Amino acid sequence: MLEINASNARQWSRLGSRGVFGLAALSIGETHDDLMLMSADLGNSSGLDRFNKAYPEKFLNIGIAEQNLVGVAAGLAKEGYNVFATSFAPFISMRAAEQIRMNLGYMEMNVKAVAIGSGVSMAFLGNSHYGIEDAAVMRSIPNMTVVCPADCAEIIKTVQAAADFKGPMYIRLTGAVNNPPVYTEDYDFRIGRAITLRRGSDVTIIANGTMVHESLEAAKLLEAQGMSVGVVNMHTLKPLDTAAIDAAMASSKVLVTVEEHSVIGGLGSAVAEYKASKRAAPPQLILGLPDRFEKAGEYRYMLEKTGLVAEKIAARISAFAAESGD
Repeated sequence: MLEINASNARQWSRLGSRGVFGLAALSIGETHDDLMLMSADLGNSSGLDRFNKAYPEKFLNIGIAEQNLVGVAAGLAKEGYNVFATSFAPFISMRAAEQIRMNLGYMEMNVKAVAIGSGVSMAFLGNSHYGIEDAAVMRSIPNMTVVCPADCAEIIKTVQAAADFKGPMYIRLTGAVNNPPVYTEDYDFRIGRAITLRRGSDVTIIANGTMVHESLEAAKLLEAQGMSVGVVNMHTLKPLDTAAIDAAMASSKVLVTVEEHSVIGGLGSAVAEYKASKRAAPPQLILGLPDRFEKAGEYRYMLEKTGLVAEKIAARISAFAAESGD
């Protein structure tokens, strides 16, 4: 079992999301005899080299053929295997969307589709490799659970929980190497249960993926300006933890959603859809990747360019709160 502590958190941060996914896969290989890890010719990119060497009988490289990857994964799940199928975010979520819809969503096969490089972490590889619409596509499919872990420690938690979860799931890995840690000690992680990291009476920020850390840093900046800001890690996008949203609406004057995903169809949309049924709900600011194809650049540059860094998040929240009269 991989232990979450300050030392490991620092080490995992340096490895980044994909490397830590490989470590998590290696850890469940020890305990799950029915496990099968699958790749679309991206075993190295998915951090699975060590898993393949340790458990060659539990690893399949299907080749650059994501539709076939999902079809084979569903067939193996039908025969009783506990399957994780990996590829880059846009390829597994959109190139294989029909197969995921029919073979996983409709047939409810026990396959976890793991999207590496979600958001804009693929940097100079550009829009062909950016996962900017994947959560919107996946959460629209019935029976699909969608999870976007906050940091490397939560990737460990997510993979371990997914290995014991029965049913189709989409795991969205954001961030690159030197992923800033959110968690440096063990904590209670449950699929479908959000985690309140700090409470605030003026603003509550609801975030997932890399934006949890940026939101925590933004909250500190806003606190220095005299604002009381809460932060909720909504790691599970579907099913959405509506109780956590209710609590945020009851305690704060403004809600903000922050995600490394398009502002259309992701976390912001999910929260807004739920709020639409409420008669007295606070105003909501949706922050995410703009609805356009950006020119490619280094990862941190892309986050800064799209306003998804703490300073710019704080500035937009401050302006929105002022406009809202709070």
